[in-house]
Order: sequence, then C-alpha cells, then structure tokens
Amino acid sequence: MSIKAYRPTTPAQRQKTTQDFDQITTKKPLKSLTKAKKQNAGKNNQGRITVRHRGGGVKRHYRILTHNLPKGLKLTVEEIEYDPNRSARIARVKDQNGTYYYVIADTNMQKGSTFETGDEIAVETSNRMTLEMIPVGTMVYAIEITPGRGAQMVRAAGSSAQLMAKENGYATLKMPSGEVRKVLASCSASIGTVGNVQHQNIKIGAAGRRRRKGIRPTVRGVVMNACDHPHGGGDGGRHGSGKAPRTPWGQLTLGYRTRHNKKTNKMIVRSRHEGKR
Repeated sequence: MSIKAYRPTTPAQRQKTTQDFDQITTKKPLKSLTKAKKQNAGKNNQGRITVRHRGGGVKRHYRILTHNLPKGLKLTVEEIEYDPNRSARIARVKDQNGTYYYVIADTNMQKGSTFETGDEIAVETSNRMTLEMIPVGTMVYAIEITPGRGAQMVRAAGSSAQLMAKENGYATLKMPSGEVRKVLASCSASIGTVGNVQHQNIKIGAAGRRRRKGIRPTVRGVVMNACDHPHGGGDGGRHGSGKAPRTPWGQLTLGYRTRHNKKTNKMIVRSRHEGKR
C-alpha cells in the first residue's frame, strides 16, 4: 500500500492524502457475514450525550469477524476487503469444509494464499497457534488475553507485538505501545504484522471528510463563555495560565494516570510510561 496525494486544486486538496486501495480485490462484502450497524450519535438509552463529538456520518454495515478461529483449519484467502469499521484490512477466507470467515489481514495475505490454525503446524507468517509453540523473538498480532476468548490485543493497522520470553507458563510480550506485559502461554496469536501499515500516515485534510466518518467538530474551551467551560471567559487575554487543563465539568484532564485495574497490574512487567517524562 502506498500514500496517494491529490492535485492541489483547492487548499484542502493540497494537504489531503489517501490510500491507493491496490490490495483490495473486491468491493462487495459477503452478505452472510455482514449486519446492520445503528448510529447512536454518542447518546445513551435516555437520549443524553455520553460521548461528545459524535453524529452523522455515512451508513455502514458491520463485518462479522472471527477472532477465535477453531484449531485444525486449513484456510484459503478468497478476497482482501476494505472494512469501514477498523483501520486494518480484512480477509475473506474459506476452510477445507467450505465455511467462510472474516479475519484481520496481515502483510503477507493476498488472494490465493493459505494458512493454518493449530499447534502441530509450521511456524510461518499468518499461521495461528498458541504462544508456547511460537519461537522467542517472533512478531505476532491478534493476541488473546484469556485462552479461548479470541483475539483482543494488537489488531490495528500496521501493529505487531514481539514475543520476548517464555517462562513458568507465561509469555512476555513487548506491545506496540512499548509496554512489556505477560499473558498465559496457552493464549493464541497469529504470526506476522497487521496489514495496511501506511494507515497512520494518511492526512484527513478536509473537514467534510471527518464528518463523513461520524465525527463532529470539537470546540476549544478557551473560546467559550465562562458559564460553559472552566477555561472560558476573560477579556481576550491569556487563558488558563498556570492552571491545569480541565474538562467542561471541572475534572482534571491531563497529567495523571486514569488506569485503575489492580487485577492485571501484576501482568505488566514494564509500563509504557517508563522513561517518558
């Protein structure tokens, strides 16, 4: 995949970039593996806005991905498809019994390629097996946190984790964020790197493009009135000088950790924040 630039016919076109979609082999998804996706505009069941800056956007159909492929399958990639619900590409694959699945496509997948699932298989790119069967130093993606629950970590475009060590029934992984953490060695993972690696280099470039994604404008607090935001008000001079930034409801918004999960703290060997000050 490469980044495509536009001829600068307008100010937005000058900086906007997109993908060339050369890896996608079909525009039509498999109907049996799609379902309707309702737009809730960031509101809860009472109609109150619980997530700001959401609404509008183009209609989408959700692709039903299988993050927990059964063992013992031999799968053939039938198509590489675009998925509007995630940054990665997805692959339409068919097993030896004729059953279709959608899975996250890695950099090695292309139309006609094959891969397998299980523990008694070759250690090759795209193959899926438990971490205890994968050699140390291998790059993996679509990693389970709980055995049998399906892939929950490292699923975004261009991401991969490195298997650092295996000891006492646990595998140590270096995550894309830099965090080093442990997971059970009986958890499954796929070998390789998630495809669409240039996704992070795309420039939105135009406000309308963001709106079509279902993201509404964000207004800075310093340009609001004092009654609407803690940063608001004043005579046009300096705003918030010497004060910590806050949310519209007065809560501190930067400079402190928000993760509170004592159950899994013991699984983190090194935080992604270490060495960053």
